[in-house]
Amino acid sequence: MLPGTSRFPSIEFMERLETYGYISVGISFLLLGMAVFVYGWWEFAEMATTHVPKAILVLLNDLLLVVILLELFRTIVNFLKTGEISLEPFLHVGIIAAVRKILTVGAEMVLAETIDEIRFTQYLFDVGVHGAVVLALVAGLYFYRTPRRTVAANVPPPQAS
Repeated sequence: MLPGTSRFPSIEFMERLETYGYISVGISFLLLGMAVFVYGWWEFAEMATTHVPKAILVLLNDLLLVVILLELFRTIVNFLKTGEISLEPFLHVGIIAAVRKILTVGAEMVLAETIDEIRFTQYLFDVGVHGAVVLALVAGLYFYRTPRRTVAANVPPPQAS
């Protein structure tokens, strides 16, 4: 039996199916990102003639969604190349999603005609929670990267022969 081959052909078949599954999901993320991008600009063009601030905020929200989808696509591509899933892209996606929510809630408040006390309290709570999520994820990203930098700094450079 060759190294790297399985005694069970069914396992090799299932691994191939898994790879095709990841490829399908990756292509889907890419296509969805492209569709959201086009739709976002289309909606912006239609809405900009009547309500520019709302059009800008809706486009910003859509573009951040595209960034999230592309980050997920990149994660799948890296997994297919290396066979390992990294935590870092998911931290990026979480940060972007939390910032996106803060912007969306903020835009709703700015564009609202009237704001009652209950709605304002809910707005402050949403911004506070999502702000804390951003800070926690940034801290997680920092602590995730720190050991990698330390290890890389302690590895001696390869010597020329």
